[in-house]
Amino acid sequence: MVDRVTATPAALALIAELQAEHGPVMFHQSGGCCDNSAANCYLPTDLTIGTQDVLLGHVGGAPFYIGKYQYEYWSHTQLILDVIEGQGGTFSLEGSTGRAFHTRSRLFTDAEWAEVQALVARDLT
Repeated sequence: MVDRVTATPAALALIAELQAEHGPVMFHQSGGCCDNSAANCYLPTDLTIGTQDVLLGHVGGAPFYIGKYQYEYWSHTQLILDVIEGQGGTFSLEGSTGRAFHTRSRLFTDAEWAEVQALVARDLT
């Protein structure tokens, strides 16, 4: 089964650090504007997930959502949550750590894309 979102070891370590400090966390891949198209990490009580948000999967046990229109643009790619040094300038929980979550992506292979499309079709029925 192909994952629509995954995380690097550095991202998984930072997620575990944040969970140890704050408890359960969640992610939302921003669509841009003032939160700079970043994957933001929140406490579940800090962001309301709406009908226009798509659950891509889980990273480090944390749900990872993306807005519907952002998903439509990136649906053919696997999102890879990573960490960079420095301030991300976001509203994300890791802001005070000197590190920031960063989203990378790669195109699905033809076989992976067929699997993703089959899963989406199954979920729609």
